[in-house]
Amino acid sequence: MYMHGVVFMLGIAFTLKEHGHVRVDVLHEKFPPRVKIAIDIAGHLLFLIPFSIFILWTSLDYVSFSWSLRESSGQPGGLPGVYLVKGLIPAMAVLLLLQGVSEILKGFLSLTPGAGK
Repeated sequence: MYMHGVVFMLGIAFTLKEHGHVRVDVLHEKFPPRVKIAIDIAGHLLFLIPFSIFILWTSLDYVSFSWSLRESSGQPGGLPGVYLVKGLIPAMAVLLLLQGVSEILKGFLSLTPGAGK
């Protein structure tokens, strides 16, 4: 269970980079490329960035408390370093925030005429 969480927390920003998240939007596929990029930029600005900041902000006390206790699993034979896994929560938020900023900048560059030439 812990490894599953580790894979998801470390892979979420990479999946965003590779456009691997499921997109359930019937209208999006019918729009021209520039409109799709503008929608993606707006989505990142309105949802992804605030969500990442919220997760980072709200997880800091939770994670620091776990680290202060050097928390381990209460299960017999359980994971001794639960605090290490919990430490990935703010790391995931930072990585997702950075990747979101990268996606926004790439979107703005692709909308700018003559960019990248």
